[in-house]
This record gives sequence, structure tokens and C-alpha cells, in this order.
Amino acid sequence: MSSQRIIQVERDILSKNNSLAADNRARFGTDDVLAFNLVSSPGAGKTSLLVRAVSELKESFSIAVIEGDQQTSNDAERIRATGVPAIQINTGKGCHLDAAMVGEAYGRLPPLKSGVLFIENVGNLVCPAAFDLGEACKIVVFSTTEGEDKPLKYPDMFAASALMLINKIDLAPVLDFDLAQTIEYARRVNPKIEVLTISARTGEGCSAFYAWIRKQLAKRKTSALSAASK
Repeated sequence: MSSQRIIQVERDILSKNNSLAADNRARFGTDDVLAFNLVSSPGAGKTSLLVRAVSELKESFSIAVIEGDQQTSNDAERIRATGVPAIQINTGKGCHLDAAMVGEAYGRLPPLKSGVLFIENVGNLVCPAAFDLGEACKIVVFSTTEGEDKPLKYPDMFAASALMLINKIDLAPVLDFDLAQTIEYARRVNPKIEVLTISARTGEGCSAFYAWIRKQLAKRKTSALSAASK
């Protein structure tokens, strides 16, 4: 296949996905659901962070989770054990979730009104950057064990994300990890990216993350009220 044909196929795939993502976004809007797309490399701690977060936030507002992995339902089972509904998507050889998968999974969740939907993408810092799922924003989870230059190696993902959570911050004292350098690299790629340090294991920084989520919910409500008054 020629390089020109490859580019055309990629454009066709993304165009169809973007249309379905717009449909998802409209459904989320109708249900007053705020959707976050969590992305990271494998082992950064997305699921551990989600288990803690949904356990501690489920009394504050409605929550549901869509889990993406190539195989197994392990992560969805961990979420369900907290009492929060979760749907597992297995992508097989696929390296990312797409809007069609998310739309179908959302339809299988219990009705979620005025709540938060967490979408945990397949562990991969490349392909998920290009695929809109209908989310309000992407949250990239980065761990202190990965090296400071990840934002430079995978710039598209960090450029596409609104928030970077630096997980496993409790390990930083025993690692050769430069927090300031990591943040500088991330903001070199995306000057507007917000940054929080967190530990899914100890809970350090979680309150700041929850405050950020509540801030996004408040922004959504203000935006909705403003639109309704026009």
C-alpha cells in the first residue's frame, strides 16, 4: 500500500470515529455526564488509582467505569468490587479504545444521570492520543518509575491531555526522579497542561485530584446554566 493510500485510510478511520465521538458527546450531554478518558503506559497505576477514587467518591455523585484492555476482565472486576458499575471492553489485538466501542459499552451501563464516567483506555501512549471517545478531556497518568522524558518521547499524548497525574510519588525519594524536569518537559509539549502529584497506594494527593474533578463538574453546571439562559 502506498504512503498516500495509508494516509487516506487513516483519515477515513478518524473521520468516522470523530462522528461517533460527537454522538457520544451528545449522549453524555443529554445525561449530564462528565466523561474522562484516562490514558497511560502499562503499569502506571490507572486501575489502582480508579479503585481508590471511585471508592472514595461514589457517595458524592453517580459514577460508572468503562475498562479497556486487550484481554481479561480483571480491571472491571476490581472496580465492581467497590460497588461501582463497570463494563469491560476487550480489544483483542487492538491497541486503543474507539468511539464505537465506548458508545456500545455506555449503552450497557445502568442509567448514569448527572454523574461521572471514567473511561480507562488500553495501556498505550501512542494510538489513544488520536482517538476522540466523546470525553470532556484526557487525563494522562504518568508514574515516577517511567523516566522524566516520557512527555518528549510521546508528545501527542501529553499535548492532547488536560491533566497529568504523576503517580507513585511516594516512590520518588528512593528513585533518581526529577519532578521539576518532568513538569518542564510536559509543559514544553503542552503549556496549558495541569499537573498533580499523587499516590494511588498511600492516597497522597488524592484530595487535590478529587477537588479538580469537582471543579470540572462545577464548570459544566455553570456552562449548562449559561446556555439555558440564552
